[in-house]
Amino acid sequence: MGFEERFGTQWVVWVGGVALALGGFFLVRYSVQQGLIGPGVRVTLGALLAIALIAAGEWARRDDQRSGMLQALGTAVLPRAHIPSILTAVGTTIAYADVYAAYALYGFLGPAAAFLLLGIVALATLAAALLHGPELAGLGLVGAYVTPFLVASDHPDYWSLYIYLAVVTAAAFALARLRMWRWLAITAIGFAVLWTFPGILDDRVDALAAHVFHVVVGFGLSALLIVSGLLYGPPAEPARIDAVSSGALAAFLAVATILVLASRHDPLALAALAALVVAACAIAWRSEAAMAAVPAAAALVAIVFAQWAVDTNILHLIAPGGPAAGVVPEPEQAQFGWHLVLGIGFALLFAGAGFLAQGRSEHPLPPMLWSASAVFVPVAILVALYYRIARFDHSIPFASVALLLAALAAAATEALNRRAPRPGLAASGAIFATGAVAALALTLTMALDKGWLTIALALMVPGIAWIAEKRPLPALRWLAAVVTALVLARIAREPRIVGPDVGTVPIFNWLLYGYGIPAAAFWLAGYLLRRRSDDAPARIADTAAILFTVLLAFLEIRHFMTGGDVYSATTGLAELALQVSVWLALAIGLERLRLRTGSVVHNIGALAMAVLALIGIVIGLGFDQNPALTGDPVGGPFLNLILLGYALPAVLAAVLALVLRGVRPQADSAIAAIAAVALALGYLSLEVMRLYHGPILIDGPTTNAEQYTYSAVWLAFGVALLAAGVWLRSRPVRFASAAVTILTVLKVFLVDMSNLTGIFQALSFIGLGVVLLGIGRFYQRLLFAPIARGETAPQQDGSA
Repeated sequence: MGFEERFGTQWVVWVGGVALALGGFFLVRYSVQQGLIGPGVRVTLGALLAIALIAAGEWARRDDQRSGMLQALGTAVLPRAHIPSILTAVGTTIAYADVYAAYALYGFLGPAAAFLLLGIVALATLAAALLHGPELAGLGLVGAYVTPFLVASDHPDYWSLYIYLAVVTAAAFALARLRMWRWLAITAIGFAVLWTFPGILDDRVDALAAHVFHVVVGFGLSALLIVSGLLYGPPAEPARIDAVSSGALAAFLAVATILVLASRHDPLALAALAALVVAACAIAWRSEAAMAAVPAAAALVAIVFAQWAVDTNILHLIAPGGPAAGVVPEPEQAQFGWHLVLGIGFALLFAGAGFLAQGRSEHPLPPMLWSASAVFVPVAILVALYYRIARFDHSIPFASVALLLAALAAAATEALNRRAPRPGLAASGAIFATGAVAALALTLTMALDKGWLTIALALMVPGIAWIAEKRPLPALRWLAAVVTALVLARIAREPRIVGPDVGTVPIFNWLLYGYGIPAAAFWLAGYLLRRRSDDAPARIADTAAILFTVLLAFLEIRHFMTGGDVYSATTGLAELALQVSVWLALAIGLERLRLRTGSVVHNIGALAMAVLALIGIVIGLGFDQNPALTGDPVGGPFLNLILLGYALPAVLAAVLALVLRGVRPQADSAIAAIAAVALALGYLSLEVMRLYHGPILIDGPTTNAEQYTYSAVWLAFGVALLAAGVWLRSRPVRFASAAVTILTVLKVFLVDMSNLTGIFQALSFIGLGVVLLGIGRFYQRLLFAPIARGETAPQQDGSA
C-alpha cells in the first residue's frame, strides 16, 4: 500500500473520527464559557448528537453490507479504517459524556438514574462493538475513560466519578471476555488504575471511601470476568500462570497499597487492603492462573509494614523509669494496635496457606510461590514490628517470636520432606528451610547486641549454601548471594560494625567478631557452593570471604597501631610493614588455594594481594615511610622497626617467589624475587645505618667505616644469593646475585674510590677483588666447568 492509498483509506478516517469527537467536546465547552445555552439545552443537544452519530454509524454499516464492502474488507490483504465503527464510537463516547455531565455537573439525574443510563450506554457500546469490531471497542473505551477528564468540574465528586468508572470498567471487561480481547482488558485495567490517582491525597473521609470503592470494584470485576478459570473468566490452561489474570489482581492490590500509604494508614484503607489480600489468596487457591498475585500481595504487605515502621513522624513508645517516672506526663504512645493485629493476621494467612497449598498443583512453580510468600511475609512483618516498637534494641519477646518462626519453618521442612514426591515439593522444603535459617538469624539479632546483626546475616549464608547443596534449587544459591550482599552493605554503612563501641583491647574486640566470623562463614559457604558449581553465587561468597579476611587483618592492624581509632589519618612504618606482610601472606595463601580449587576468584584475589603488596613495598617502604628519608626513630640495634618493615616482608616475598615457580608466568616469579632482594638489601643497608647512626638514621655524618661496611655487607649478600640460587637450581636467583654484585662493584668504583681514604679504601677494593675472583672461580669450576672429550655438558636449570 502506497502513501496515497494509506492516507486516503486509513489516516484521514481515524483523524476525522478523533476530530469529530473533540469538536463536539470543544463546542460544548465554548457554549458553556460564553453562556450561549443553558445546562438543559446542552444535555439535550449532546444526547441528540450521540443518537445521530450512532444512527449514522449503523446506517453506514448496513449500507456497507448491502454494497458488499464488508466482504471486500474482510478479504482484503491490507486493512482499511472502518468508517461505520468510528462514527458509532464517537457517538457512544459523547453519550457517556452527556449522561455523566447531566448527573455530576448539573444534577439533572440522581445516582440511580445516572447509574441506569450509564449502564444502558455501556451495554449499547458493548452490543455495537460486537457488531463493529475492535475499532469501536478501542475508541469507545478510550473515550469513556477520558470523558471525566474532558468534562471536568471545579468541585469534583469522587463518588459520581467512580460509579461511572465502575460501569465503564464492567462494560470493558465484559466485552473483553466475550471477544477474548486481552488487549482490551489490559487497557481497561490501566485506565482504571490511573483514575485512582487524581485526588488521592485528598484528606477528606468521603474521598478516601470513594477511592476504596473504586479499587474494590475494580478488583471484584477482575475476579469476576478476567481471571481465567474463575467464575465468568475465560477457561484456564492446566498448570499455567496467566499474566493477565495475575496482573489484574496485582494492579488493584498495588493501588490499594498506595491508598494505605497516601492516607497514612487510615483504618478504612488498611481494612480494604486486608480484604483484597485475603481475596487474592482465595482466588489463587481456586485458580492457579492468578497464582502470581500471591507473591505480589506478599511484597505489597511488606512495603506497607516497612513504610509504617520507618515513618519518622510517628510517635514512639516511651517508658520512663527510675525516680522521674510519673513526674513528667508521658507523651502520647504510638498506636500500633491495628498493625499488630494485621501483622499477625497476614503472617497466619500467608504461612498457613503457603504450607497447606503444598502438593495441590501438578506444576512446580505454584507451590514454590506459595512457600516463598509463606516464609517472606512473617519474617518481613516481624522485622518491621521489631524496628517500629523496639528500634532494633535487645528484645527477648521479639527474639522468642523469631525463634518460634524458625521452629515452625523447620517443622514445615521436615513435614514436606516426609511427604510423597510431588512437583515443587522439594524446592518448597528448601525455601522453608531457608526461612528457618533467616528466622534463627533474626533470633540472634534480636536477643544480642546490634553488632550481631552482621554476624547473624553472615551465618545465614553457609546455612543457605548447605540447604542448596541438599536441595539443588538455583534460587537458593542466589539467595545466599543476596544475603552476602546485605552483609557487605552493612559493613559499608559502618565499617566498625558497632560504631565507636568497637573496644580498645587489641585483637579481641568487635572487629574480630564482626569480620572474623563472617569471613569464616563466607569461606565455608564458598566451599559448599563450589561443590556443585563454580557459578556467580559461589564466586560472590568467595569474594566476600577474601574481602572480609583482608578487612579483618587491615582493621585489626589499624586498631592496634592507633589505639582503637580505625579512622585515624596517621600511619607509620610499623603499621605499613604489618599491612604489607599480611598482604604478602594472603597472596601466598590464595596462590596455594587457587591451585587446589581452580577458582577464578582465588586467582584474581592472589594477583590483587600481590599487586597491593608490591605497591606498598615500592611507594610505602621505598619512599613514604622509609626511615632513611623520614628521620623517624627505628628502635633498638637489632630488634627494631627495620627488622619488621624490611626483613619480614623480604622473607615473605621470597616465599611468594618460590610458590609462583612453575605455576605462573616466569615474569611473576621474577618480580616477587626482585622485591625480595630489594627488601633484603634495604634491610641490610638500613641496619648498617642503625648501627652507625643510632635510632634516628639521619643523625650524624657518614664515616669511612660505614661506607666500607655497606660494600662488605652487599658483597656478602650477593654471595649468599649465589649460594641460594645454586641450591634452588634457580637462574633468576643467580641473576639477582649478579645484580647485587654489579651494584656493589659500581658503589666501590664510583663512591668508595672518591669518598673512602686510608685503610678503608684499600680494604674495600681488596675485599671486592677477592670476592669477585671467588665468584668467578665458582662459576668456572661448578656451574660452567670445561667439558672433557666425549662428555656431555650438564643442563643448566632455567626454571624460575
